[in-house]
Amino acid sequence: MALSIKPGTGWADAYRRCQAAAPEAFDDDRVRNHWGGRWRRDGDPAPATSPVDGTPIAGPPLLPAAGAAAAVRAALDRHREWRHTPLAERRARVGAALDALAAHRDLLALLLVWEIGKPWRLATADVDRAVDGVRWYVEEIDRMIVGRRPLEGPVSNIASWNYPMSVLIHAMLVQVLAGNAAIAKTPTDGGLACLTLACALAAGEGLPVTLVSGAGRELSAALVRAPEIGCVSFVGGRDTGAHVAAAVADLGKRHVLEQEGLNCWGVWEYSDWPRLAGQIRRTFDYAKQRCTAYPRFVVQRSLFDRFLAAYLPAVGQVRFGHPLAVDDPDDPLPELDFGPLINDAKAKELAGQVDEAIARGGVPLYRGTPADGRFLPGQDTSAYFAPVTILGPPPSSPLHHAEPFGPVDTIVLVDTEAELLAAMNASNGALVASVSCDDEATARRLAAEVRAFKVGIGEPRSRGDRDELFGGLGASWHGAFVGGELLVHAVTEGPADERLPGNFLTYTLQPG
Repeated sequence: MALSIKPGTGWADAYRRCQAAAPEAFDDDRVRNHWGGRWRRDGDPAPATSPVDGTPIAGPPLLPAAGAAAAVRAALDRHREWRHTPLAERRARVGAALDALAAHRDLLALLLVWEIGKPWRLATADVDRAVDGVRWYVEEIDRMIVGRRPLEGPVSNIASWNYPMSVLIHAMLVQVLAGNAAIAKTPTDGGLACLTLACALAAGEGLPVTLVSGAGRELSAALVRAPEIGCVSFVGGRDTGAHVAAAVADLGKRHVLEQEGLNCWGVWEYSDWPRLAGQIRRTFDYAKQRCTAYPRFVVQRSLFDRFLAAYLPAVGQVRFGHPLAVDDPDDPLPELDFGPLINDAKAKELAGQVDEAIARGGVPLYRGTPADGRFLPGQDTSAYFAPVTILGPPPSSPLHHAEPFGPVDTIVLVDTEAELLAAMNASNGALVASVSCDDEATARRLAAEVRAFKVGIGEPRSRGDRDELFGGLGASWHGAFVGGELLVHAVTEGPADERLPGNFLTYTLQPG
């Protein structure tokens, strides 16, 4: 029987539900920007299609620089009012917004499926993490703001498209809870409707949120350099992050800049292969399109045959395809490891990098095909990319030193501990890393030499929630670290002589 989209989950169905939930934000022909306390039909909507199957979807209404500047000035006015709002009222309003998000949880998740291609399991998890994470802050905020006050201006959020809820909306609501107004730029590549609905629900509870769309180069002057901005929070790649870092350094502005790094998993003097096989399968969640993905395995040469015997069956079990395709209308949505990449351009770029790496000497160990996926008859599959594994990527290849942001693994073989550490530190800093070694003392000794903020011993590490801290070393992070009370401290003012934990131009301070 041919697959079909599960009834009630089409894009048109999702958009109609958005209009019913927040008619002020969703017009028949476009989505609106929100600033100055109003939803506005400004900006020119850009065309957009879903990476899932090429379906036309709502595109971002792109503001020019002048429009963004007006939005920032309006956000400052709202910030100056909100920063004096009593904590009890802030807590109550944020709590009401969380209730509204929870009530629309499945719609928000469905938007994530269509706009950025997340499978249902991962889309619902993204929404749940945002809501549950901020609820923890609502309960814990009192102890976090003792002796602190809101910033002098609003927080500007510029984030990548991959986690609109658990990263971007989560951060904005905590910033508001701490007494700041929050501004967000819609990621150009996806997440518009999901973010618009979430911000509409928050604004409906009286929270000072601003949501605008536009090209980064057009909006940078307003969202990064404007004197009204109290803090810049950025999540994205190193190239864009470097420009933001240079701007905030020149201005002496508070900042939190999370950037990519090549997160590595080292395997040394190890024997628990069934455990590692299960972990390898899970590293392919969301096609490794996340900042804490593990696209590089650094393996002791003498263990390579046993590693490969565990690795190949694991990667062969990875399931990908259309996230909403079912055999029967009554079937649940499929259990997939990933759907499409963010767009067909990324799939083409990654295919070119793989072909170039192999042509220059990399050895293809595994190469999936589109035939391995679950697709509708005749659907557009141009944004999909099957898993690939390359042994020994050549130094000239981007796959040797940079994060691919797709389901491509590279394996590097080493003979000594020094080679292991050099290979794991190839990208001058990372967010996470892991070391699998039978002897825990050896694993911890090696982990201490890896330039990553978090290093797992025999297990993966993630961004974390609630009280777990997060940051990066080297070029993977600039500015204040976050997580737990550090996220609140990053967007509030403390004592005059305070040195926030973080990776700054003039100092690096690990949390105590």
